Amino acid sequence: MEVLGLHHVNVNVHSLPEALAFYVDGLGFTSFERPGFKIDGAWLNMGSHELHLFVRPDAVIDRNQHFALAVTDINDCARHLDSKGLKYRLAPEIEGVNRQIFIHDPSGNRIEFNEVKPTI
Repeated sequence: MEVLGLHHVNVNVHSLPEALAFYVDGLGFTSFERPGFKIDGAWLNMGSHELHLFVRPDAVIDRNQHFALAVTDINDCARHLDSKGLKYRLAPEIEGVNRQIFIHDPSGNRIEFNEVKPTI
């Protein structure tokens, strides 16, 4: 078996309008057409990957389980989140480790942003 990489991440959310406000309006992801499943939700582009949202009002969210996104500049990321009024935690810088920001969506799902410098 050859794994090519990540295709998408799926998270349960309590409210689709709140989740879309966070992910689309706040983080800048873009929505695209989704098949007519029985469970409500949305599909979003986040860079070259997809985020699938499933509406589960009764979902118990593990606030430590998370997915991580690569960003080129953690300071730009922080400025963007500030401009959108989103609360986050900038992790203390540890020598030799990626700089990180942690944020939770309105349902409590944790997202990590990692600063990744391009390699030449």
